[in-house]
Amino acid sequence: MDILFHPIGIIHTPFSETAGTPIQASRSTARGVVELYPEFAEGLQDLEGFSHIFLVYAFHESTGYSLLVKPFLDDKLHGLFATRFPSRPNPIGLSVVRLIMRTGISLDVEGVDMLDGTPLLDIKPYLPEFDVRTNTRNGWYDTRNN
Repeated sequence: MDILFHPIGIIHTPFSETAGTPIQASRSTARGVVELYPEFAEGLQDLEGFSHIFLVYAFHESTGYSLLVKPFLDDKLHGLFATRFPSRPNPIGLSVVRLIMRTGISLDVEGVDMLDGTPLLDIKPYLPEFDVRTNTRNGWYDTRNN
C-alpha cells in the first residue's frame, strides 16, 4: 500500500545545511516562519490561542537509511527506531515549537530544528494534558557516554 502526502505549506528557517542545525527543537532558540498554502488558511482559526504547536514535516534532504545508527548524542549504535535520527524509511519529522504570532497564513515560531524550505505536512496543538507523560523510561539515552 502506498501512502501519498501533499505539503500544506513550507517552513522557513535560518538553516540551509544540516551542519549547524539544532538536533532537537527543545535545544533551539532559532526563529522561523511557517507559511501555509492559502487553501489551508481557514484551518488556522483559533491556533493563536496555543503557546506551542507540533509541526509534522518531511525530511526533504534525507536520503537512504540504516537500521542501526549512531545518534547525535551517543557514540554507540542503536536501532533506528530507538532514536530520532533523520534518515528513516519514511522521512517524517516531528517538532514542538513555540508559537509566537500568527499573521494571516504565516506563523512566527521559535525552536526550529529543520532545514529552510522543509515541506510542512501537518500542524497540531500541543496540549500538556494529553502530551506530557510522567514516570517515563529513557532507554539508552539515560546511560549514554555524552
